[in-house]
Amino acid sequence: EVQLVESGGGLVQAGGSLRLSCAASGFIGDDYVIGWFRQAPGKEREGVSCIRSSDVRTAYSDSVKGRFTISSDNAKNTVYLQMNSLKPEDTAIYYCAATRRTFLLRARLWSFPNAYDYWGQGTQVTVSS
Repeated sequence: EVQLVESGGGLVQAGGSLRLSCAASGFIGDDYVIGWFRQAPGKEREGVSCIRSSDVRTAYSDSVKGRFTISSDNAKNTVYLQMNSLKPEDTAIYYCAATRRTFLLRARLWSFPNAYDYWGQGTQVTVSS
């Protein structure tokens, strides 16, 4: 059984930084994509970033490009999301998710939540102004 556990959320002032972690257990596949999503109150869940396990190819949403960096440590089965220059509009619950549909990255469809099969429970990020 695949399990994803997020950690690292918290309260930070605007301009600050946080690093989120997504620890995976269980066998996802030989090649897969881990995505980070976020959902603010009253808004739809949106894709933030993703990384492919085999070639470490990454993608970012326009709203976080240049501020967030996704990385992975395969030895620890953990994916990280380094978030710098945080803004109040980054406030949301952040989720990590996994999918074996690696074509999503090439097809630029990685940000669709319905394409992911496994989800973590989420971690709250609050950025104060």
